Amino acid sequence: MDFPKELRYSENDEWIKIDDELGTIGITDWAQEQLSDIVFVEIIPEVGETLNKGDSFAVIESVKAAADVYMPVSGELHEVNEELVDTPEEINNDPYGKAWLVKIKISDAAELEELLDSAAYETHCKERE
Repeated sequence: MDFPKELRYSENDEWIKIDDELGTIGITDWAQEQLSDIVFVEIIPEVGETLNKGDSFAVIESVKAAADVYMPVSGELHEVNEELVDTPEEINNDPYGKAWLVKIKISDAAELEELLDSAAYETHCKERE
């Protein structure tokens, strides 16, 4: 299982990579492993919409279950990874790379401090096994 140190994590299994005021968001390696074979991804909001921390913004379905994906921080939707509509299985293959879900313009950088670092997230995952 992979827990990249440069990312921040939510307790709901989303990750965010910060690049200046933009944040790239996806689901973690642990989450994709729990879901198993992913067959469908739907990203609900459109570019330009403002989302609050905790808002559901996507649904991911696998052969095992369906799961909502939540915003780890607040911001304006800047970009959607449209390729996942045709290749949802990429989340299983590359959850921290090609399989990012959305990019947002972060509106409240202080919310980043509430997220877990890689060590804390790894501990959080082990506690749930």
